[in-house]
Amino acid sequence: MTHATAFYQHTRAQLARLGLPDGDAPATAGSGGAFSDGAHYRIEVPTVNSVEAAETLLSESRRRGFTINRITETRGMYRHTARAIGDYVALGEEYGAQILMSVGPRAGYDIGASVQTPEGSRIGYRLRGQEQIVRAVEDVKRGIDLGVRGFVVYDEGLLWVLGRLRHAGDLPADIHLKVSAHCGQGNPAAAQMLEMLGANSFNPVRDLSLPMIGALRQAVAIPLDCHVDNPRSSGGFIRTYEAPDIVRVAAPVYLKTGNSALDGHGTSPSPAQLEDILRQVEIVTEFLGRHYPAARQSGAECALQPVGAALRTEA
Repeated sequence: MTHATAFYQHTRAQLARLGLPDGDAPATAGSGGAFSDGAHYRIEVPTVNSVEAAETLLSESRRRGFTINRITETRGMYRHTARAIGDYVALGEEYGAQILMSVGPRAGYDIGASVQTPEGSRIGYRLRGQEQIVRAVEDVKRGIDLGVRGFVVYDEGLLWVLGRLRHAGDLPADIHLKVSAHCGQGNPAAAQMLEMLGANSFNPVRDLSLPMIGALRQAVAIPLDCHVDNPRSSGGFIRTYEAPDIVRVAAPVYLKTGNSALDGHGTSPSPAQLEDILRQVEIVTEFLGRHYPAARQSGAECALQPVGAALRTEA
């Protein structure tokens, strides 16, 4: 062992005592984890920013014989009327799909001009000032009053607040807090931090390798939300052939697919784009059946069950 290697081994041992993996996981290592229903993966379609789009995706997927477990709205709850949010909730109940609504206040909508610059864009969708924290909590409360139980969170401080309010009983115990990829987190230490702050699922940055994803799984118990494809504005990659391996190393995992049909985030899909989204979801489902037939997808009704700590590890 060289002197340099000894330094690395000492640091790896220290990190292991913190519950972190000693490196990115070998691509051959399987997760062994599953949802509480025994399933390994669920299908999520993000950027579904109108009730009409949600209804088309859920009804057509049922008619064509495949399941969408989760629909994610990303424009922000305060961009929707109470009637529209209620319609989202009703669609989730009708089709057995989890509906996630995103917190509306965010830096990109705020008055600060710096976020619109290349340097300032690094703030992502985070919140500026305490009043925006107050408004973001109020946005979540409005959603709860309208029946929403799943929320996309873009700010780690807001996650901490919502987690503590939930623990104190000020928010319902069954709300699901999902951390967005727009937070820019992508390593096991960050994943553990988010889990400690109250995250029920975590969307890492979109372009992690399989060993990097495997290391995240070793660090946390909560489901990972992993992109299989992406809009052109954030890479435009399509990892269909990797989808079975993502399930193998990351289960329990939500596979996020369909966004390659879109030009960017925060948009509303056109009818032609909705057809492309449905085609991509069906292709991913087909590839999983062909290349990882042992992997199980949750049924529609299971997606409505609270996730929390209800995960299990397979023998």
